[in-house]
Amino acid sequence: MASVLVPVLYVGIVISSLLLFSHFYRKRSAGKLYEPYFSSHPERDVYISLLQKTDPPAHEALLKAALVRRAMTDVSRVVRLREDKPALQNLLQKGSIGDDLWNSLLQAEKELEAEIMEVVAEANTFVEGWGSIIFQSAGEMIANEKMRTLYEETPASRGIKEQKYGKVGAKIDLPLPQPVLMPGPPPPGHPAHAAALAAAAAGGAPGSAPGTPVKPPNSLIPPRANSTKAESVASSDGESHDTPSTSKSSKKRGKKRK
Repeated sequence: MASVLVPVLYVGIVISSLLLFSHFYRKRSAGKLYEPYFSSHPERDVYISLLQKTDPPAHEALLKAALVRRAMTDVSRVVRLREDKPALQNLLQKGSIGDDLWNSLLQAEKELEAEIMEVVAEANTFVEGWGSIIFQSAGEMIANEKMRTLYEETPASRGIKEQKYGKVGAKIDLPLPQPVLMPGPPPPGHPAHAAALAAAAAGGAPGSAPGTPVKPPNSLIPPRANSTKAESVASSDGESHDTPSTSKSSKKRGKKRK
């Protein structure tokens, strides 16, 4: 009997000690303040200060601009969290970082969710339904600012590259394109116009009056109405019978001979 109670007592002591350690560790971790993942939120502070200003009150357009700037900061932080979370999770599994940084990221996610809900509620107070599109507008403004920054920094970066690598090619001055004038027919009354008319009249068919159209050699000639043609009809037995037109012509020839 004693041999059975000793292992059971040992397992109970181990389990109870683990439970006590977990309880005190969680209580200590809950009271511990982690270093914030994002240092501060100055755009939110500016908006709240403008909203609390009463003498004189801030203009509505100024409040909207401050709210949009606050939403732009939230969008940039969401993008950063989405990029950093997989990398930190991988490093945490390998043991390269501690739990403090991971818990700080999780706490920043919760704070950002509450911040987004607050921005949506504030946007709906200005215009109903604006909260559903304010973050889309903020993302477009962030992309526009990036493009403008790159465009403004292009001359400076070009100068740095030219100083480092030299100019790639010399500037070539190309001549301006000249307009091309196509020759046209001479105006009436010009000597060239009379010469062209004379050459056109001389190039017509011989014997034809000037100004009459020349008949092309390969034109089709319409059949004459008074032309006759001998037709022979083959019967079913292979014999051919002359048509009445041939008999009439033979009678006329006989009369002329008489």
